[in-house]
Amino acid sequence: MHVTSSGETQGIIAPFTGDTLAELPISTAEDVRRAYEKARAAQAAWAARPAAARARPFLSLHDAILDRRNEILDIVQDETGKARKHALEEVLDVACCSLYYARRAPALLAPRARRGVFPLATRVAELRQPKGVVALISPWNYPLSLGVTDAVPALLAGNAIVHKPDTQTALSTLWTIDLLAELGMPREIWQVVLGEPADIGDALLDHADYVAFTGSTRGGRKIAEEAAKRLIGCSLELGGKNPMVVLDDADLDLAVQGALRACFTNAGQLCLSIERLYVHESVFDDFARRFVKQVKNLKLGAGRDWSVQMGSLTSQRQLDAVSAHVADAVAKGATLLAGGRPRPDLGPLFYEPTVLTGVTEDMDLCRNETFGPVVALYPFARDAEVVELANDTIYGLNASIWTSDLARGRALAARVKAGTVNINEGYASAYGSYDAPMGGVKASGLGRRHGAEGLLRYTEAKTVASQASWLGFEPPSGLPYEKWADLLVGTLKTMRRLRLK
Repeated sequence: MHVTSSGETQGIIAPFTGDTLAELPISTAEDVRRAYEKARAAQAAWAARPAAARARPFLSLHDAILDRRNEILDIVQDETGKARKHALEEVLDVACCSLYYARRAPALLAPRARRGVFPLATRVAELRQPKGVVALISPWNYPLSLGVTDAVPALLAGNAIVHKPDTQTALSTLWTIDLLAELGMPREIWQVVLGEPADIGDALLDHADYVAFTGSTRGGRKIAEEAAKRLIGCSLELGGKNPMVVLDDADLDLAVQGALRACFTNAGQLCLSIERLYVHESVFDDFARRFVKQVKNLKLGAGRDWSVQMGSLTSQRQLDAVSAHVADAVAKGATLLAGGRPRPDLGPLFYEPTVLTGVTEDMDLCRNETFGPVVALYPFARDAEVVELANDTIYGLNASIWTSDLARGRALAARVKAGTVNINEGYASAYGSYDAPMGGVKASGLGRRHGAEGLLRYTEAKTVASQASWLGFEPPSGLPYEKWADLLVGTLKTMRRLRLK
């Protein structure tokens, strides 16, 4: 197990059973410093490889992880408690995102000719060079997806990384590193440290050249502050209180199925998950009846059964938070339409998929992210009203709109303040379109993963300009500067007319 550690260990718990799953080595601040030393020692040689050579292990990762999917599906389920079908989403995400970047990295990183100040006389190239060593901090809810798909573009860009996955879900990261090492990736360029932010967080940030973080908004603000002190860049994907809008012309059968996925995938422990569901008043009762019936029929369970539709929460802390939100809402007058209670008969961390109405501003779950299998239903009357309701949040990560009129849906999507908006899908259409950037606005984060931005954020842009000897920025010998100034002005005007600038 390749974790930089001085020897102390910590047990991690299997959410399905509450039993100890593994003992993992824990890092100290000194261990973090040593991990950076190892990463820096390996980074220069890695960056010196042509981009196409760096891409080879990640091109191979696509088929390798799909072929060995049962191994990693077991690991992801064991450490998170999610249903197998939801663990498969992580495997598919890693395979497809890695392939996207491995194929496109050489072209994205290639020098690009840029227009110079003087045509013909000034030749300009934009170079993309790695940051150095990237600190990667990934969460527990999607450990394979959010760890690996941020690591791959950072490594393809020529960086090394020091990665702190959540200790509870570090096994999937370690398994993937072993697989990539078999495929030809130098193991030293991907260092792993484990521990609590209070113990190793400062050391992790102190030595980084860039920070990529996925987690809570509170944690993201802290990282942004520390990065600003050192004048290094960071990208942050943070919390969400994501809305779904069902318009009066929506296909309700499709909208109900979409809402089930969007609200209860991974037991709602998904940053893109829907927690606010706005339904047009003309179809509200019909939608609510169909939706609640389906929610009550969802199959919950532990283990490898593909028919299970929702698994467990991952930690006692998350179970407590979800229970508290629902209890507070019910105590203050909200109505439970489905769910609303833990299910210890299924496992220690199960909680029923829950639907409420009558949620008001004085309730904790109205505006605060629950991050569990809980959604509140609200009626609305007009398109303008629902746009205002959808935007009435500090967050702006994801949104979903359901309509039979795609032009109407796109017009509303343009007005919703969120980094991604899906029409007739909850989250996967936007997230799975790797050629398009994905991230949040407002308190949901900074920067983007996916697309060109998802790789280029890990680089520094350098401009190299060469000037011809026959034309410079000083007048030729013997030409008065006033005449030179007139000549420059005339040249600039001619260039404008000829569209050369």
